[in-house]
Amino acid sequence: MKLRALPVMITVVVSIAVLFGGWFTYRQLTLHNPLMKIVQSYPGVNSAQVTINQKEVALKLDLKPEADLGALVQQIHKQSTDILGTRTLKLEVVDHSDDKLNQIWENAMFPVSQAMANREYTEIPKTLEEIAKLNNGVQAKAEMDDLNVYVSLSNGKASKFLILPRSTQATGGNA
Repeated sequence: MKLRALPVMITVVVSIAVLFGGWFTYRQLTLHNPLMKIVQSYPGVNSAQVTINQKEVALKLDLKPEADLGALVQQIHKQSTDILGTRTLKLEVVDHSDDKLNQIWENAMFPVSQAMANREYTEIPKTLEEIAKLNNGVQAKAEMDDLNVYVSLSNGKASKFLILPRSTQATGGNA
């Protein structure tokens, strides 16, 4: 029996298209779209980009100044346990800070880093409250979960969101 090249090639191409098309559709309908719906329905989220692979779910968030990052992360973990599975959640927040907020964070970084290094997490909100009192019009907030401390600084126009891991790593980086 002699095989013809054209029907074999067409069968291979159609099979590959069906397999990868089905995989892509599955990923979109069961992973990507439900997670995007959870994130975009949360108040204070301008936009979000999701990248999902075998080991992690990466979220790039563009947040409004009044957004509550800690509560958003809690909602994502609570409502997307099936989506996340064993994947880790990696967050990146678009920086909309200005010079004043950057200067405020530079002044707060040492006491916050010291509180985190000593595992005295209750000192972080106290430090941020003092900073808010000293800088009229600035709102400062800190929230915490098992993995991170979420710091939010806002002056109504600009905002700075930081995700600080609850480990002994450096806390100077932006989220």
